[in-house]
Amino acid sequence: MSSRLSVKLDIVSFLELKPLKAEQLPAVIELDRLCFGGHWTLDGYRRELESSSSHFLTVCLKSASVDCPSHSNYNHDTPNNSHSGQLTAQQSNALNSSGVATQTEAEIPSQLIGLGCFWSILEEAHITLLAVHPEYQNQGLGKLLFYGLLYLAHQQGLERATLEVRVSNQTALSLYKKFGFQEVGKRRRYYQDTGEDALILWRNHLATAEFNKILMEWQQEIKANLESKNWNLLVADHRFQNNKEF
Repeated sequence: MSSRLSVKLDIVSFLELKPLKAEQLPAVIELDRLCFGGHWTLDGYRRELESSSSHFLTVCLKSASVDCPSHSNYNHDTPNNSHSGQLTAQQSNALNSSGVATQTEAEIPSQLIGLGCFWSILEEAHITLLAVHPEYQNQGLGKLLFYGLLYLAHQQGLERATLEVRVSNQTALSLYKKFGFQEVGKRRRYYQDTGEDALILWRNHLATAEFNKILMEWQQEIKANLESKNWNLLVADHRFQNNKEF
């Protein structure tokens, strides 16, 4: 019998970037309700998910308990990080290699807290949706999702991206402009719920090598920002497989 002892760690949490799955649609509807007051219906989201022109990306919060060998370098006096979203290097190693996870992948609880979508139309990525759960806003998750959508558009060879934003949504407008989007027009009374105008924003040259360099710079900035807020990111989308830094 092995004399190696194991110590059960507290629950650890991390962010996961991955495609949307059909079983997540009820959670999508709840997120839609919280962020938009009921923008799309369940059938609407189901049709979008089944369309080859729609590309969804999610951010999920996952928590797991792990067992860590007693001879590891884990500091057993480390406080429980389950609420901060932090996954330390030792805990990550325990979960992924040297330790034994007490739950399988299918058993690990997952909460959908962010959702983005774009339509690929000819050479254009039309960004239709960007939502972050109200409890997790202002932590960099919107930047992560928006970067992910542009990265996937670049990988598909799309030339440009466009979107509409409410005139009053200065937070979103500021985010989009940080990613190089420019105002090119306005749609009068575009939003039926309030009659508010929408600004039309564009970003060109997505398929160029220069834009790829810009993506790398954004990625480093977003990664550093997430780490500063004690978020650890796992990427479960094969389309990011060439992005070694994530």
